[in-house]
Amino acid sequence: MSYINDHQQKFTDLKFHIENQDQLRRQANGGNSILFSYPPDEEQQYIEKAKDLYADKAVFIDVSKLLVQFIDEDGWESFKEYYNDFTNTPHKIFCSNDPTTDLFDLIISEIEKACQNNKTPFLIRTGCLFGTGIENVNIMENKAVMNLPHPLVIFYPAKIEDDNIYFLNFKLASKYRCTLVK
Repeated sequence: MSYINDHQQKFTDLKFHIENQDQLRRQANGGNSILFSYPPDEEQQYIEKAKDLYADKAVFIDVSKLLVQFIDEDGWESFKEYYNDFTNTPHKIFCSNDPTTDLFDLIISEIEKACQNNKTPFLIRTGCLFGTGIENVNIMENKAVMNLPHPLVIFYPAKIEDDNIYFLNFKLASKYRCTLVK
């Protein structure tokens, strides 16, 4: 379905889930996230509409900007060398359990800041997570995210076939700890 035919119902569904957090948690197996899916080639239109509708109520966390910030912290050459060393295990670079701040830590921190300011966090440009080892379920199952006072809305470029969701139209994805807006 095209953006023009589809967006109105999706945004109505999104509003319902944001406003009914108790029901969201029941549907999302205790989770506190809304996976807002749309065709990847229509991403800009959906983001623009969300920014119009939620300008005063949400914080839009751009993963692409956080990725650049993460790389800039050590500089491109250091990052490139480190990345080449861990090409087969990217999660060790972007989502490790050590005390060093990585991309995953930056994302969670921005989500928490949004809620501290009494805003709903909207995670956008999530296609940048492909190849990092960070999956949507890693974010949705994070203890901080599950306990937020507002649900996390993840803008998710994907297609849905049967009962499956495919990130970027090809990678099978989890919808276990979330409610799916399709």
